[in-house]
Amino acid sequence: MTACLVGLAAAGAGAAKVSDITHLKGQRVNRLVGMGLVTGLKGTGDGGAFMPAVRPLASFLEQFSNPVAKFEELKDSKNVAIVAVEATLPEFGVREGDRLDVRVTSLGAAKSLLGGRLLTCPLQGPTKQDQFNYALASGAVVVDELAVPTAGVIRQGAVLEANIIHNFVAAGRELDHQLAWVEPDAHYFTLVLDDAHAGYAMAHAIAQIINEDASEPAELSVVAVAADAKNVLVRVPSVERDSPAGYIAHIESLPLFAPETEARVRINRKTSSIVVTGDVEILPVVVAHSGLSITTAAPPGPEQPPTGEVKPFVPLDTTRIGGTKLVDLLTALDQLKVPTRDQIEIIEELDKTGKLLGRLLIEE
Repeated sequence: MTACLVGLAAAGAGAAKVSDITHLKGQRVNRLVGMGLVTGLKGTGDGGAFMPAVRPLASFLEQFSNPVAKFEELKDSKNVAIVAVEATLPEFGVREGDRLDVRVTSLGAAKSLLGGRLLTCPLQGPTKQDQFNYALASGAVVVDELAVPTAGVIRQGAVLEANIIHNFVAAGRELDHQLAWVEPDAHYFTLVLDDAHAGYAMAHAIAQIINEDASEPAELSVVAVAADAKNVLVRVPSVERDSPAGYIAHIESLPLFAPETEARVRINRKTSSIVVTGDVEILPVVVAHSGLSITTAAPPGPEQPPTGEVKPFVPLDTTRIGGTKLVDLLTALDQLKVPTRDQIEIIEELDKTGKLLGRLLIEE
């Protein structure tokens, strides 16, 4: 089954585009945060004994000319809860007037936010240096009481008060990678490879694809350079500088002719899955695990009949040209009905002892 999956992936590789394995630097989600009050609770709020909720409630009343002389006057106000408020900005930014969903989470002793409504609350950036009110949030809190009654969502509850636009293009002097190739006054954008595809071979291949597509004069034909294993700098042609969107879209749509896949083994402990890509090999070794014994040595020939215990084997390429494939070992383990969790343990031990010729990636 593994071999079939690898074959299908290779067959469809020609249809892949640069954008399938990269994203623009700066193309990321951001969050706005705030703290507010949810009112209208049916006795399930924080209560007057929880002062962090009472203080903002008293302050709110004072704003509307209804000051509270003593906090004790609010001791029975169990219909209010103090909450953390968060809105997630989409990766391409937002415009003034756009609406976003808001998540609220109780910070105090409230038992449930069911039936509550968030009073108008400003949302700011997540750092102390970013205290601008980007949005105002309010509205009815929708709670899944069977799941977490002290958390909920307000659909389209935040209204943006300002534009938040990501600028993907920067002058050479503003770049993190100050390469000799970079011109201070030229404009660039950066393609960031996804973690699963990051590597010098892939970054170089993407830069080469972009350079071969370049239509500028020969002396300016180098428009892309692999800065490292994860970032490819692309220079925006002068004619596209005022409106680079079309050029960026063109670069992202270029067909991707990937280099030979890096030898990797990706293990997911939670799902007990093993994915092998590239030509992962193992050095000569004897595997003994839970009463099982496997050797990566060639089987004895007819002139040397086996004696003693007959052990399953994985053929070894004695010419040292190809080596023993990890896929062959996994196939042998499958035939012996070795559980996947045991196979994972074997792979980890091979890696620890330096017998695995490939990169091991583990997801918990």
